[in-house]
Amino acid sequence: MGNWRISLIAGDPNPRTLGEPPRHLVLEIPCAHAFRIVRLPAVSSSLFQIVSPRVVKPTLFSHRKHWAKRFGVSPVLPMSRAEMDVLGWDACDVIVVTGDAYIDHPSFGAALIGRVLEEQGFRVGIIAQPDWRSPDAFAALGAPTLFFGITAGNMDSMVNLYTSERRIRSDDAYSPDGKPGLRPDRASLVYSQRCREAFPDVPIVLGGVEASLRRIAHYDHWSEKVRRGFLLDAKADLLVYGNGERQVLEIAHRLAGKETIADLIDIRGTAYTRPAGTRPEGFTEIDMRDPAAPVPRGDRLTSVLRMPSFESVTRSPAAYAHASRLLHLESNPGNARALVQRHNDRDLWLNPPPIPLTTAEMDQVYDMPYSRKPHPSYDGHPIPAFEMIKFSVTILRGCFGGCTFCSLTEHEGRIIQSRSEESIAREIENVRDKTPGFTGVITDLGGPTANMYRLACKSPEIEASCRRLSCVYPTVCPNMGTDHGPLIKLYRKARATEGVKKITIGSGIRFDLAVKSPEYIKELVTHHVGGYLKIAPEHTEMGALSKMQKPGIGDYEEFKKLFDEFSKAAGKEQYLIPYFMAGHPGTTDLDMLNLALWCKKQGFRPDQVQTFLPTPMALASAMFHTGRSPLARIDGQDENSVYLVKGEKQRRLQKAFLRYHAEENFPILREALIDMGRRDLIGHGKECLVPPERPRPGERPYPTRNPPKARGRKPRR
Repeated sequence: MGNWRISLIAGDPNPRTLGEPPRHLVLEIPCAHAFRIVRLPAVSSSLFQIVSPRVVKPTLFSHRKHWAKRFGVSPVLPMSRAEMDVLGWDACDVIVVTGDAYIDHPSFGAALIGRVLEEQGFRVGIIAQPDWRSPDAFAALGAPTLFFGITAGNMDSMVNLYTSERRIRSDDAYSPDGKPGLRPDRASLVYSQRCREAFPDVPIVLGGVEASLRRIAHYDHWSEKVRRGFLLDAKADLLVYGNGERQVLEIAHRLAGKETIADLIDIRGTAYTRPAGTRPEGFTEIDMRDPAAPVPRGDRLTSVLRMPSFESVTRSPAAYAHASRLLHLESNPGNARALVQRHNDRDLWLNPPPIPLTTAEMDQVYDMPYSRKPHPSYDGHPIPAFEMIKFSVTILRGCFGGCTFCSLTEHEGRIIQSRSEESIAREIENVRDKTPGFTGVITDLGGPTANMYRLACKSPEIEASCRRLSCVYPTVCPNMGTDHGPLIKLYRKARATEGVKKITIGSGIRFDLAVKSPEYIKELVTHHVGGYLKIAPEHTEMGALSKMQKPGIGDYEEFKKLFDEFSKAAGKEQYLIPYFMAGHPGTTDLDMLNLALWCKKQGFRPDQVQTFLPTPMALASAMFHTGRSPLARIDGQDENSVYLVKGEKQRRLQKAFLRYHAEENFPILREALIDMGRRDLIGHGKECLVPPERPRPGERPYPTRNPPKARGRKPRR
């Protein structure tokens, strides 16, 4: 890494900040034959971290506290003027508008961001599920002194409201009593527009999953068209993407320091707009609109890649697939460059992704004084999403699996951010002591994936330069650590907590990683499976799996062998419940037939079946829209073409193959088997998939038998 030379230079006092005036660090960091000067607000050298020769960042809470810290900590963040009066506030500094009910728990984004801001001294109010038909509800707390923070909630509002078949869902897990209809379509846009109507001069910052995954031109499954980046349609000032703690705190402190929202164009993990063709001083533009353009080299900190424009990706499937590939290649915080995409007369700029939180920072975020309950205004009405997670604990963020149908990586990133054992132990004790109804069972220690805790690249230098889209596909990268020892140790420590009787693991197990550590599977099976363990091989056929970037069925079978072996050794009767997907790009009807035959052979009769849902920004969604795979360079050749399942009848057929045992699916399956030349699979034989059209006299239409979950149990009398 070379030698470091660090100088501390005192800056001018800031009269707008109460208390001791801040100082500044000027760090001169030799790197090759040059150095870069980075000027950061800080108080001492203990408040920054050197990440690489070119990246220096302050720690999350190194900012000087805002003057309103004097008001202390709120029991819950206020949702009314009456609550503000009790707290002694004349105004909120930040108002978070969310499409979810307000639950003061770290699993819910609005509460987490609100508490992080509060820790830094800002007065934060919450407007939850407002009536969006007029601006009145958005004026309930008055105008914030700094900005409105807008989020659709923990889910994209369209995913929340509609099924993959575009049917309206009958309930909303994030609303009191599961009541549907309490948020609009594309809630981030509507909320932003209403806030603008209520207070035209107050800055508006978009954030959350919906805005994050719609930050550039994107295919929208529900309107079946390419839509502009959300920042332009929302008429907001700034968009925060990814986990937003760093960005939101910097925005708040800089606005409190009397910078304008227009000044905030240099914050990682944000997007903003500017007149087309202009760029900040010192930046070099690299034209990457042509898929055949060579991979650029040069200074990544001062270069910006020009993507195909909104107009281009709307017209050309190849341009859309190329833009998707560019976005995903520029997603590693260690080497990502800024991106720019033209939308008519405006350029949409995406700064590089945020730096992941350290373990110490993760601990601080999750150690905030959450009440761990819904806001008292809900008066005991159950909120299904809270009921699901109230006895669970998040231990990590991020996922390096790279599954193409999942948008999580585009939001949380590939680098795993883990909490310390001590912080997790404190939260388990809080669940035990603060959560009503706790009976001694922790329902999950997990995150996006259960078994990536403390897994990381063996070399920070390799990690910082890596451009792979997955660390585990087609095989586990040799540079990726697979030691599950820290997770085993965590499980044992958690089980020893006083008052905890049992801990189950509800998050998904990445089985291709788990088989690298048989000791982990033994620990899991012996102590943390409640009879059934859900697992997601997704498919058996490589045509589908290769487009999903999922491992072959052989890894699943190896995991199952160890699972059964350790279950037997523990004297337990336990079962795997596999999840499969229909309709994914690259999946033919023959693939689904082979999957159905595999399930029948294994004795699996899936009940809950998922059909592929093209969520914004996912690689598989780009395949679904364009018929091309962004997993490789877009060259106009047939190698990039992807088989698509789009018609309603074919999507229904592929789903029916997974539920081959359901009588309502027999007619469509018979018709398909005849068309495929597989009449031999229609009949009463052991190898047949469905019965003939007319059952024998006195015989049930299809011989039934208990599913795996009912084996070994006596029938009720």
